Amino acid sequence: MDHFSVDAYAPKEIAARIESAGVSKSTTDPLRVFALAILAGVFIALGSTFFTVVTYDSSLINAGVLRLIGGLVFCLGLVLVVVAGAELFTGNNLIVMAYVEKKVTLEQLLANWGIVFIGNFIGALGIMLLIYLSGHWNIDGGAVGAKAIAIANAKVNLTWMEAFSRGMLCNILVCLAIWLCFAGRTVVDKVLAILFPITAFVALGFEHSVANMYFIPAGLLLQEQPEFVQLVPSLNLENLTTTNFLLNNLLPVTLGNLVGGSVFVGLFYWFIYLRD
Repeated sequence: MDHFSVDAYAPKEIAARIESAGVSKSTTDPLRVFALAILAGVFIALGSTFFTVVTYDSSLINAGVLRLIGGLVFCLGLVLVVVAGAELFTGNNLIVMAYVEKKVTLEQLLANWGIVFIGNFIGALGIMLLIYLSGHWNIDGGAVGAKAIAIANAKVNLTWMEAFSRGMLCNILVCLAIWLCFAGRTVVDKVLAILFPITAFVALGFEHSVANMYFIPAGLLLQEQPEFVQLVPSLNLENLTTTNFLLNNLLPVTLGNLVGGSVFVGLFYWFIYLRD
């Protein structure tokens, strides 16, 4: 048991705590991990929905300020993951620290990532379906739905290298947010630790694989409904397809997330603080 203290954990202590958490995550009952992964997909999708409705009207506010506000509200997703408890693929990239310490096997590492990735996808799609059934996208005459289409279309029109690089940059910030959360001792500490890195990645336009499991399927669904498509006549939607979503966005973004979180945060801090 930790001794009582109000001070943040030191970086070396953070590294040890994340390694211990990685062992725990890799040895937990797979069904429990899967259920927690579904919750994480739900939470990130709720943050994505919040982002969409807050940023759909850019006519009354400076674009930079709107990006800042959008990033702040998106933080809801990771706050729920960390405080309420859930298994998020991008954050779990830090399990690599336990792997290189030989505390978990490669099979355990890959099994955790695979189960969590699939669970996140199911949770995100579930919220997308509920948002569709709720009529949420009809707000302001369908303007929120039009914004959802625009977000999805912009993502599938990134080049492969752009998507990969933005995915890498995104998960550097996400895993740094998780790292900072492990420094905190209270809920307030954790929420404040999340705000700046997550707001930054959203405002900077970086790509998060789990968020895209909501954003792009939402656009794919809405483009089949003429009442929303007619609200975005200037957009060329020919690239907004399931194939482009999976191969030209989700794949490179996921690989970028893996490199950013596992290598540039997990392995770097392992090398600094845990390497014998």
